[in-house]
Amino acid sequence: MALNAILKNNDVNIVFQPIISLTDAEIIGYEALSRGPKGSPLEQPIEMFTAAEKFGLLWELEYLCRAKSLEKAKEILPTKMLFINVDPKIVNDPRFQKGHTREILHEFCANTGNVIFEITEKTAINDYKSFCRILDNYISQGYKIAIDDTGSGYSGLRTIAETRPNFIKIDMELIRDIDKDSLKQAMLKALHDFSLSTNSKIVAEGIETKDELSTLIKIGIPYGQGFFLQKPHPDFLELSPDLKQTIQNFNCLKKREMLYTPITMPAGEIARQDVSFPSTTLGSAAINYFNKQPNLQGLPIVDHDKPVGLLMKSKFFASLATQYGVAVHMNRSIYSLMDKDPLIVDYHTPLELVSKSALLRKDNDIYDYILVTKEDKYFGAITVKMLLEKTTQLELNRAKHANPLTGLPGNVIIESELQNLILENSPYSVLYFDLDNFKPYNDVYGFENGDKVICFTAETIHEQLNKLGYNGFLGHIGGDDFIAIVGEHDIAHLCEQIICSFDGKITQYYSEEDRRNGHIIAKNRHGQEENFPIMGLSIAVVTNRHREFASVTELSEVAGQLKKKCKLIWQSCYHIDKRGSVR
Repeated sequence: MALNAILKNNDVNIVFQPIISLTDAEIIGYEALSRGPKGSPLEQPIEMFTAAEKFGLLWELEYLCRAKSLEKAKEILPTKMLFINVDPKIVNDPRFQKGHTREILHEFCANTGNVIFEITEKTAINDYKSFCRILDNYISQGYKIAIDDTGSGYSGLRTIAETRPNFIKIDMELIRDIDKDSLKQAMLKALHDFSLSTNSKIVAEGIETKDELSTLIKIGIPYGQGFFLQKPHPDFLELSPDLKQTIQNFNCLKKREMLYTPITMPAGEIARQDVSFPSTTLGSAAINYFNKQPNLQGLPIVDHDKPVGLLMKSKFFASLATQYGVAVHMNRSIYSLMDKDPLIVDYHTPLELVSKSALLRKDNDIYDYILVTKEDKYFGAITVKMLLEKTTQLELNRAKHANPLTGLPGNVIIESELQNLILENSPYSVLYFDLDNFKPYNDVYGFENGDKVICFTAETIHEQLNKLGYNGFLGHIGGDDFIAIVGEHDIAHLCEQIICSFDGKITQYYSEEDRRNGHIIAKNRHGQEENFPIMGLSIAVVTNRHREFASVTELSEVAGQLKKKCKLIWQSCYHIDKRGSVR
C-alpha cells in the first residue's frame, strides 16, 4: 500500500510558507506543509491524510510530518516560529500526549516557545472539555496554539472561546476578494476587535492579490500569508524587496489617511485596480465574468491603456432580458452596450471634487463606477459606496483630531505634517501666528469674546491663503497660536496681506471708547493696571531656503526665537528667518 511505503521510508516532502508581519514586512515564522511523494496518487496532502484516517494511521503520519518539519526547521527555530498542523482527532491519542515533540526539540536544542500547534477548525470537536484539558497541558509546557481555517468549520467562535488561542488564522474564503466585499470587511473588523480584547493575533490566510493585501492592512490585520506574498518552498526564503516595499507603502498610505481630508486626498489612493476588458469583448465573456465575480457590478472597458467605456452589470443584464437580447448580444462585442462617456477622473483629483461630479450625473447613472487614470492611462475604479465610506471616514478622522473651537487640524495632525515636511525636504515656509495682547483682552472682554477673536483670526488667515492661491496647510496649535505651511511663494507679500486684513478688522471686537483710545486698561502680571494696545498679529516664518532642519524640535526652536523678536514690537509684524528685518 502506498501509505505504508510512505511511513516506512519516511517519504514525505516538507515545504514552508512564510507568515509575514503586515506592519513591517518581516517574516515572523513559517507554516510547515506536508506533501506525499512527487507524482504519486498521495502527493496532495488532502489525499494523503484522508487515506491515513481511513486506515487508522493518522497519528503515525502526523508524527512523521511533525518530526521532519522540526528537523528541517531546527536552524530557524531560535528566532522564528514554526506553525505545525494538528488534526483534533489525534489530540486524544495517548501517543500525542507523551512528549514526543519535546523530545525532538530537545534533540535539536530548540525551545517550545516558537512552536505553534495549528488546530484546524474544519474538523468537528466533539468533547471540548477533554480537548481543552489536553491543550492546556501543552500550553503549560510553553507551546502556543493557533486555530486554523477560522470561518470555515463546524464550531466557529466556540472553538476560539474554549481554546483561547494565541493565533486566529482566518480561512482564505473570507479573504478572497475582501477588497470588493464590504460584508467580509465588516466580519474581519469584528474579528480583529475581538482579537485585540482577547490578546490573540490574527493571521489572514490565502492572500492572492495586491488589493486584498491593501484592504487587510487598512483594517489593521497584523499578519498574513498567501501566494501573493510567497508560495510554499522547500527552503526558508526571504521576501522580495519589491514585496517589502509594497507592504511599507500600504502602511505609509494608511498613516497618511489620518491626515487627509476630502479636499486633500487624491481619488487614486482609494481606487480599486479592477481587471479591465477591451471593447471587442463578447457579451458571453462579459456575462461569464460577472457570474464568476458576483460582487462585481461593473467592467472598465480599456483600449490601448485608455479607458473608453464602462459596462455596468445591471444595465447589461437589463439589455439581455429584452426580447432577443441574449441572441443578439451574446456573440457580439460589448461596444454597443457600454457607456461610452463614463465619469473619468485623474489620480490626483481630490475626493471632494469626485463626489460632486458623481452626484451631478443623471439619476440612472448615479451608482455607476468612476474610472481613474494615472498619467492618462487606466489605473482603477471607484464605486460610489467606496467614495461615500471614505469621505465619511476622513471627516470623522478630521473631527477627531480637530480643534473644537475653530475646526482646524490640531496638534496630532500638525506634528505629522511637520514631520512629513522635513522628510520630503521640498521648498517650504512654516508660518507661526500669535496674537499680541490677547490675555489682557480676554480678562477685560471675557472668554466668549476671546473665542470670537480666535475664530476671526483663523478665518482671516484662511481667507488670505485662499485669496492669494496658497494651497497650503492651516492648523490650530491651541489658544491664540496657529500654524500655516506653504510652498515656494512670496512669503513677505502673504504676511503683509494677512496683517493688513487683520489690522483692518480687529477693532470691531473692541468698544467704541477703546477704539478711540487705541488701548484697553487691564492688570499686568504684577497685578498693576496698565494700558495695553489694540491686539496685533505676530508672524514668525521659518523656511528651508537657507538652512535644513533635522527635526520638528529644531524647527520649533528657531520659530520660538523669531517670535521673541516679534514680541518686542507691540503692533502687527512678521519676521522671516534669514530673510530680512522685522517689519
